[in-house]
Amino acid sequence: MFYLYVVVVPSARGIYMSFTDWSAYSTSRDFVGLDNYRTILDGTSGDALVRTVVIAAVTMVIQNMAGLLLALVLNTRLRGRNMLRTLIFAPVIVSPLVCGYLFKYIFAPPGIGAANDFLGAVGLDGFQRAWLGEPGSALTVVIIVICWQFVGISMVVYLAGLQSVPAEILEAAAIDGAGAMRRFWYVVRPLLAPAITINLMLSLIGGLKVFDQIYATTQGGPAGQTETISTLIYKQFSTLGAYGQSAALAVTLAIGVAVLSLLQFVVLRRQERNA
Repeated sequence: MFYLYVVVVPSARGIYMSFTDWSAYSTSRDFVGLDNYRTILDGTSGDALVRTVVIAAVTMVIQNMAGLLLALVLNTRLRGRNMLRTLIFAPVIVSPLVCGYLFKYIFAPPGIGAANDFLGAVGLDGFQRAWLGEPGSALTVVIIVICWQFVGISMVVYLAGLQSVPAEILEAAAIDGAGAMRRFWYVVRPLLAPAITINLMLSLIGGLKVFDQIYATTQGGPAGQTETISTLIYKQFSTLGAYGQSAALAVTLAIGVAVLSLLQFVVLRRQERNA
């Protein structure tokens, strides 16, 4: 009963509202069918949808590659590895808004931002720019923020997987003449399949619903070039008062996350069984 009132009823009401013209400028809530959903593929909504998928895909790849590399390095007898693990994981427990504002000031315009000051100090003045004021670089900064904050999660999951690999198997492979790369690919990688599945799913879902980092750094700018579905939902609801369109975007995002996550899970589980 609790689940019904807390989850099912609000979700059903939100889905219904996505088929209406409910807004802050009208007292009526007329049924408009699929009109709100048709507008999603037009203009800024369509661009935000594509951009959301691109951010999710890029961050998923970078986060997992960096996380696996860090896990492989920190799984050795490296001196001070425990401190390094802590430092890399630390951003995970920090608020995404705080991380976003931190990078907003790091990449602030010349004379303010630490990144531009560093470039000037090493004689690379020509590379100084308003990082968050240009479409290409602003999107790059957003991706950097997401990967920097959450690479620690991927690293920890991969570390757990690596530490569960029996040392005897690796020793046997080494005795048989397998080099480091062959041992990783034919011995370690198949045993890491569950960790790979978990990390890919977590990073994909996180990338699809990213909001805080973008809101803190660019608020969807410049000129909407870092707008995602999540930031557009917020803008449609709180700024424009288009509640029906905001609900349609939210339903679309929820369905997209569910479908992509399910497809990814099915594919990765099949690969686990074949590993």
